[in-house]
Amino acid sequence: MKKVLIVLGMLTCLFGLTACGSKEEQDTTALVTEEEAKQMADQIIGEITDMIDQGMDAYYQSDATLSAIFSSWNNTIEEIGNFKEITGYEVKISSDKVEIIASIACENGNGTVDIVLDENLQISSVTTEATKTFGELMKGAALNTLLGMGTVFAVLILIIFIISAFSLIPKIEAAMGKKKAEKAPVTAAVEKAVAQIESI
Repeated sequence: MKKVLIVLGMLTCLFGLTACGSKEEQDTTALVTEEEAKQMADQIIGEITDMIDQGMDAYYQSDATLSAIFSSWNNTIEEIGNFKEITGYEVKISSDKVEIIASIACENGNGTVDIVLDENLQISSVTTEATKTFGELMKGAALNTLLGMGTVFAVLILIIFIISAFSLIPKIEAAMGKKKAEKAPVTAAVEKAVAQIESI
């Protein structure tokens, strides 16, 4: 009987521990489906390109959000050429926002359009960036390294010239002292002549 009570006590403890670990599942419904998010990205990118093609982006310079969207798009398109098509999507859906990263193909390269929508599916931000290849990134890093090293060596050479010029300072001071010594008797003689003229 004692063993039965011990087993029952252990089972009761185990069931009690499993109940402590359970969580209430929240009812999280997605704001949109992945397919709807892709369609929204198509629509937003289409509207951006249409408005820029029609020159309507100039009318929205006073709106900070739209101005930033058009500026980001135009800067990227200048770098990678005219927009051709959307080549892929990456969709991240949470309870308070939707983020769609659309890969785009352009004439001279590729880029990404990062679209963020809030919980009401209103546009929070749209950022367009050029996608750099590994070779382009390495080229940029090499140029930055050369520029940095070149600047350092130029400053070092300038410091060497300044330090070497310190040996000229005593010579310049000696030359200036000689000129002052030569001018002193002349000015004394002039002052003496002026005093004689005044006394007459």
